Amino acid sequence: MTRYIAALTLVLMLGMAAIRLVSMKAAGIEAFKFGKTDKTDFLIPPFVLAYFYLVFALAFQWPAVNLPTLLPFKAVPWFGVVFCLAGLLVFLWSLVSFGRSFRVGIDTDRPDRLIATGAFGWSRNPIYVAFACILLGQFLIASNWIFLGYLVAGIWLLHRQILREEAFLKSHYGHEYSVYCQRVRRYL
Repeated sequence: MTRYIAALTLVLMLGMAAIRLVSMKAAGIEAFKFGKTDKTDFLIPPFVLAYFYLVFALAFQWPAVNLPTLLPFKAVPWFGVVFCLAGLLVFLWSLVSFGRSFRVGIDTDRPDRLIATGAFGWSRNPIYVAFACILLGQFLIASNWIFLGYLVAGIWLLHRQILREEAFLKSHYGHEYSVYCQRVRRYL
């Protein structure tokens, strides 16, 4: 059951993002800016697709590498479900808080106003916190070396992206962003 929830988490997360992107495009806003500021970002999608395959292979018994469980306790996968659900809720809250300012990637052409309320009054990077929760939850559900590797690599990539975005936000919003940084933590 927990493995199905791991797969459903990915479907729901992608569905929420897709709905937001489509609705923004209908409103005349090009919100998908991924890979526009750093071309090395295009190295990420093959690893993401492999990750999605592994999650679905785990849920639906598709061919995949079978590794021993690192945390062989019955309650651990259910803690993973809690993290996945928490991540989905934070992701949804972040999308709502972002409003029409939502972008995938850094929008240097048409940046919107600085969002500092809602989920962004709790964390400067609630979407990335949500992704980290989901990655942790899915590691706890699968609990093997491959998912541990994805957890570590994913958190490193998220942190790298946060540093890129912070540099842009500092240069674009200046003092307003500095004051925001003093008031709200980077993660939690």
